[in-house]
Amino acid sequence: MAIEAIVTCPEAERAVSQMAGFEARLRALFPGIGALHPESGGPDISLAHVLQTAALALQAQAGCPVTFARTTATTDAGVYQVVVEYSEEAVGRKAFEYAEHLIHAAQGTGSFDADAVIAELRELDEDERLGPSTGSIVAAAVARNIPYRRLTRGSLVQFGWGSKQRRIQAAEVDSTSAVAESIGQDKDLTKRLLHAAGVPVPLGKPVDTLDEAWEVALKVGLPVVVKPQDGNQGKGVTVNITDRAQLDEAFRTAAEYGTVMVERFLPGHDFRLLVVGDQLVAAARREPPQVLGDGQRTVRELVDIVNQDPRRGEGHATSLTKIRLDDIAVARLTLQGLTPDSVPDKGQRVILRNNANLSTGGTATDVTDDVHPEVAARAIAAAQMVGLHICGVDMVAETVLRPLEEQGGGFVEVNAAPGLRMHLAPSYGKPRNVGQAMVDKLYAHGDDGRIPTVAVTGTNGKTTTARLIAHLFTAQGLRVGMTNTDGVYVNGRQIDSGDCSGPKSARNVLLHPEVDAAVFETARGGILREGLGFDRCQVAVVTNIGAGDHLGLNYITTVEDLAVLKRVIVQNVATTGYGVLNAADPIVAAMAPSCPGKIIFFAADRHHPVMATHRAQGHRTVYVDGDSIVASEGSWRETIHLRDVPITRNGKIGFQVENVMASVAAAWGVGMPWQTIRRGLSGFVNDSDNAPGRFNIMDYRGATVIADYGHNPDAMRALVQAVDALPAKRRSVVISGAGDRRDEDIREQTVILGAAFDDVILYQDAAQRGRADGEVMNLLREGLAGAPRTKHVEEIRGEFIAIDAALERLQPGDLCLVLVDQVEEALAHLAQRCTDAPAPGTAA
Repeated sequence: MAIEAIVTCPEAERAVSQMAGFEARLRALFPGIGALHPESGGPDISLAHVLQTAALALQAQAGCPVTFARTTATTDAGVYQVVVEYSEEAVGRKAFEYAEHLIHAAQGTGSFDADAVIAELRELDEDERLGPSTGSIVAAAVARNIPYRRLTRGSLVQFGWGSKQRRIQAAEVDSTSAVAESIGQDKDLTKRLLHAAGVPVPLGKPVDTLDEAWEVALKVGLPVVVKPQDGNQGKGVTVNITDRAQLDEAFRTAAEYGTVMVERFLPGHDFRLLVVGDQLVAAARREPPQVLGDGQRTVRELVDIVNQDPRRGEGHATSLTKIRLDDIAVARLTLQGLTPDSVPDKGQRVILRNNANLSTGGTATDVTDDVHPEVAARAIAAAQMVGLHICGVDMVAETVLRPLEEQGGGFVEVNAAPGLRMHLAPSYGKPRNVGQAMVDKLYAHGDDGRIPTVAVTGTNGKTTTARLIAHLFTAQGLRVGMTNTDGVYVNGRQIDSGDCSGPKSARNVLLHPEVDAAVFETARGGILREGLGFDRCQVAVVTNIGAGDHLGLNYITTVEDLAVLKRVIVQNVATTGYGVLNAADPIVAAMAPSCPGKIIFFAADRHHPVMATHRAQGHRTVYVDGDSIVASEGSWRETIHLRDVPITRNGKIGFQVENVMASVAAAWGVGMPWQTIRRGLSGFVNDSDNAPGRFNIMDYRGATVIADYGHNPDAMRALVQAVDALPAKRRSVVISGAGDRRDEDIREQTVILGAAFDDVILYQDAAQRGRADGEVMNLLREGLAGAPRTKHVEEIRGEFIAIDAALERLQPGDLCLVLVDQVEEALAHLAQRCTDAPAPGTAA
């Protein structure tokens, strides 16, 4: 993951070597910045390069695992694209901000404290990144190729996609009920349930007053434990209470967290048993925070030395937590006749807390291999009695080597969402990969939580291809999530509208629990803004790459630049997946080596050199042979007659044949049955419902009206070829132009149309996309200058007015191509006009 910044440097800031004293001041302010590297082949570095190096170095110094950064000069003088990797976005953004402050300080405006900045970034990183418990589960999922997504800045994480998704909140899974969690929080109810199940537990009960607490303590027998009835992480717990004064203080401490509970103190060690499903996966003996006297240093000094251990930190971000000399610790010292400033004897063990939780500074020793089968069985029974799928069972006993009944031990708590640090990185003993056990609980062996996912990109045909692939999945009986330039669709229902071909919409589809398969139209803009909405896909389809596809925007100036951008989906195909590439487009065919999976080439001409070579090697190809589409692999063939594919109109519409070939190859790539593919193709009609604005054919008083959203020269060529295959007495076209295209691309569209249509009506788009009023119309008119066929050109303001004017001139047998701008509104307008129009030869 990376942040991109567009940085403009005045001429004086494009050569650091010419900025007197700048680099020396920069290094004095931030010695850890490292080497400043010039652009490849360049003689010097700009301040943009300094920004890149500083932003990366600040993150690295703060402990973030980042290594990649790059600065590239754009086609605009003094403008640079700066890309810097980040592990946590908030840290990356803040590093960019401080890198800019550093540069200003080195220029003499402002100040910069490198140590303070790095400390702030380190603290922010600890706040933002996943804690060790959740992080271990995520790491185990990644090791199994299971995708994940953080749903909050906390520890709520989704694994898998669509209908195969599962969610966790720290070490708690989505199948655990709120009832079970509530039971686990109620210590008294938990004890009663465990006792009913025959699990040893200490006697005790909740109390409301100090007198009642002392009464219960005497009844169950001293020593006792006082703790909150609903608590966690050892908060408010005091153990081994032997007199009334200790109990009164413990009661007040526990009361801060809610209802107080008094129970019999069980002598022995504090053990944590981790149960996942029906298995005990880890066990640890926990020791309270303590120091060992040396006869020279005070308790406070000894604590400071222990806290210097790099494994100790604040909160839960590190494997151990720093020991706190707070009121609870001081009270525990008092019981030992000590204060923080006392000097313990050499070898004296000084306990600083009654409980042994890691969150209060305790340590842990792994004892998993020592647990007696009877102890393990009792722990599993306790977890199942409460209803927790992942459970931390707290046990007090002399040892885990013998059954509890033999030693008078018992279970004192059952915890939902248990901390995993003591098992992942115990202070002593063998670390346990408990995250793997939890992922195995979520997903059976061999299940990676992924649904069939197809990404489609290209210059033309991608929306129709995406819709057709989605239709084929539906024919297979799957609930399909689809994104394209028209909206987001889930199981046939539109849930969002507008251009939804970016990563945000794709992520939303993968988040939806009713999606069994996903098809994503993947446009250039979304890739440039945020990359992809998925880590890998099963199939990537590239229909074609054309010069009219927004060249000149975002520093994508050549077809080769565009190919590098759109190649991203091919580079992210799974190793078991397929890249579906147009063999007839050399730029697309050249993407094949970038695909981690296999390649399916498609082209109408099976003798094309790329097709012939691929087929001769026994690989998959899809091509046209006579009146059929043929899928070929080695000596195997599968044939689909074009007469059974309505969208192609018996193979007459060339670009639709290409869209069908791409869709067939994609369906083949995901392993769809051929019977399903045939059934799906025969049922896909290219109307305004299935594929709005994609060669929708209508009848208007005996004339043929075609509505299409084509808006670049390649689309115009394909449309002209398709229209030429249809009979017509007179041909007319209604066209506008998108202002965010290059002048030459807008002009070329009418050059192409002027050679194929008798009448041309020009209209101005509702949005000029940065162009001056009338500018696009002028370019379109220039393209028609000297048109060999066009006899009549008219300019009209307003899309619907232009459509109405074209319709009024139509005679039976004519053909009109309407290149719509406002797709949904224009199609609705055309449908209404065609419905209201009287049949030829009847009175209006």
